[in-house]
Amino acid sequence: MSHLLVDWYRRGRWSQYLLLVACIAGLVGLLGTRRALVALAPVAAVVAALLNPQLRAAVPGWLRSSSVQRAAVLYLLIPLTWWYTQDWPVWRHEVYRQLPLIGVPLAFSLAVPLSGRQRWALSLGFVGAVAVLALATLGRYLADPAAAQFLIGIGQNVPSITGIFHIHFGILLALATFFGLELSQEPRAGRLTRWLLLSAAAVAVITLHVLAYRTGLLAFYLAAAVLLIRLLFRRPLLALGLLGLILLLAVGSYSSLPSLRQRVGATLYDVQQFYYRHDINQTSLARRMAAWQNAAVLVEQQPWLGVAPADVRTAMEAQFNRRSYGLEAANRVMVHNQYLHYLVGAGAVGLLVWLWVLITPLVQPGIRQNPYVRQFLLVFGAAALADSLLELQIGFNLFVFLYGFVVVAAERRLNSTGVTR
Repeated sequence: MSHLLVDWYRRGRWSQYLLLVACIAGLVGLLGTRRALVALAPVAAVVAALLNPQLRAAVPGWLRSSSVQRAAVLYLLIPLTWWYTQDWPVWRHEVYRQLPLIGVPLAFSLAVPLSGRQRWALSLGFVGAVAVLALATLGRYLADPAAAQFLIGIGQNVPSITGIFHIHFGILLALATFFGLELSQEPRAGRLTRWLLLSAAAVAVITLHVLAYRTGLLAFYLAAAVLLIRLLFRRPLLALGLLGLILLLAVGSYSSLPSLRQRVGATLYDVQQFYYRHDINQTSLARRMAAWQNAAVLVEQQPWLGVAPADVRTAMEAQFNRRSYGLEAANRVMVHNQYLHYLVGAGAVGLLVWLWVLITPLVQPGIRQNPYVRQFLLVFGAAALADSLLELQIGFNLFVFLYGFVVVAAERRLNSTGVTR
């Protein structure tokens, strides 16, 4: 038995299988809102890296990996602001909370890489699980549409059946739509698998529109627009045909779905309430607009280094005390825009680092050819316009896991084999 265990170590099985288990645990934790699994998955991934029998040979590649370096610099925005941070308890918490920005890319760079079959199975599992959650959540909506319509009318929405917050569930649905369509075109997809993937993508996009997840819809249509512009220069006829389908989807959904019309109407109502300076305590978007205005004031005061990432909440609360926009204390919200959040917390330096993380893989030779890299970063980058996704743990974990699984792993494959898929 001991000889078998040693043989597995020498062949890299322990490292590879533990990384696979960490990925499964991370996915189950994210989709099932199991915090313990989400917290333990990065630890297991780092242990998988340490179990690589060729660890010493893999270290130079880890150190040279530009995707790893970018994630590390994003993390360093927290500890390197110690000298002007005021809220030390939050600073210490953030230094610990954001450690997966170091650990997860490290794991995908140093552990024995997942095999093509393992990556395929995980990808199918992600798309399939999101589709199942979508169907179950859609069923709950159809069981009591009046309650869901009420939530939409006040700027909220139905969470997933497992309790995933509607903003993040909308992002998962957008990702599952794009990934499902792309996976269905892979050579390894048989006829049945292809139809199941296309069905899962259809379920995801239908649920996204029926439940009118505003952030998810924003991410879906903005990402689709950028992808179509790119396709227009390569295959213009196909791009125009897909544009027609997307316009048909948007118009058809709006004309046939009361929930989507109510979401659009509620959004316009919120904007009007803010513009005409009416009471916005019971609105959603208008309160975010008030937060954006106050955040802009803080940016003007500290444009280069910001107020310190750990001090954003304290600074925003103080600014709301100076200009409340009529909002009661319980109704004041934080920045709700990741770009603006970095600008407030770390100034122009922080915003440039965040843009560096998001944009570089989209223009980096080799990496940009990987469709999953494009889709992930475009969806997440678009969704970040409507929420500070990295400030809530589920959004942070979703970004870090997919960044490691999609971006870091793709760069490693490119450097070792010359291909990213």
